[in-house]
Amino acid sequence: MNMDAQLAAHLSGGRQAGGTLLEVKNITLRFGGVEALKNISFDIREGEIRAIIGPNGAGKSSMLNVISGFYHPQEGEVWFRGEKRRPMRPHQIARQGLARTFQNIALFKGMSTLDNIMTGRLTMMRRNMLWQALWKGPAEAEEIAHREAVERIIDFLEIQHIRKKPVGALPYGLQKRVELGRALAAEPKLLLLDEPMAGMNVEEKEDMSRFILDVNDEFGTTIALIEHDMGVVMDLSDRVVVLDYGRKIGDGAPAEVRANPEVIDAYLGVAHE
Repeated sequence: MNMDAQLAAHLSGGRQAGGTLLEVKNITLRFGGVEALKNISFDIREGEIRAIIGPNGAGKSSMLNVISGFYHPQEGEVWFRGEKRRPMRPHQIARQGLARTFQNIALFKGMSTLDNIMTGRLTMMRRNMLWQALWKGPAEAEEIAHREAVERIIDFLEIQHIRKKPVGALPYGLQKRVELGRALAAEPKLLLLDEPMAGMNVEEKEDMSRFILDVNDEFGTTIALIEHDMGVVMDLSDRVVVLDYGRKIGDGAPAEVRANPEVIDAYLGVAHE
């Protein structure tokens, strides 16, 4: 199926988002005297693709870092799967069902594609270090099961031909795909994508868009993404929240956000009447 047909199927497939998966309530984040986020509230529904957009410096990555546990806000609450989340480290949050990619690729450049994706399974490994070192009995069975899961992701992302290649030698677009694979290896309930299309050419963007749709449609994974390409945002997203200078200025369906006068002035750069 080509990209246009897949988008049409996605939009017309009657897919309904479920209940609230994650909610941020009145989040305020300060760095010294600077407020990066100011009393922000919005939710992410189970099964949807939720975009977070805004100009540079709007607070998008700060919000993603709050959701993923890298930043702890001075005010407000994060609720995930119906429970208020206490302060946790990112690896603890990952165990709860949240994974992310980064704006700047964060892969182990000297390791192979397969081994990089395998690191996404670390939070799911239950055997202790001694068992892993001996690689006997239950640890061996666990290792085989995790490798089978990684091979399925490699097939899904169509990167079989680079499975044994060091990722540092791969083209940029393929490195971004490997990073997506590593996040998927954690089997997240909520997948956070920080500018997944940044630096890509048109063909690479089409490929990544297709994989994002497939992850959402076939795996049922809820996705929140930051993206500057408005064509991508409007095509992929079920709902869009717009930030500007740390404030929320818009929230709704893509068409609703696109017609919002404050969003037009602040982000789209076209004066309204």
